[in-house]
Amino acid sequence: MHAPVNVQIIGHEVAIVWDDGVESFFPFEKLRAASPSASNQGERDIFGHRYGGDGPRNFPGVEVLGWERIGNYALCFIFSDGHRTGLYSFDYLRKLAEKT
Repeated sequence: MHAPVNVQIIGHEVAIVWDDGVESFFPFEKLRAASPSASNQGERDIFGHRYGGDGPRNFPGVEVLGWERIGNYALCFIFSDGHRTGLYSFDYLRKLAEKT
């Protein structure tokens, strides 16, 4: 697992430099839409029924106000719409960067 060594807000993106030198850039709106939180993605019970995750999919104008490092495995971003519950694991962020 690679870890970020530098996280910055540049314009309307979050820029991350990883410990292997790779740089990733995440537009605010796409980062918010990809939040792995239960309120954003929903949760499944043991029978496979999904609860939640039926909110908006587009977040025009949302901004990242800050972030917190969670242990040695994740970042939690603080968004201008009040969202702050998604824990973006380092592995999840690396995979997300490959899609953008």
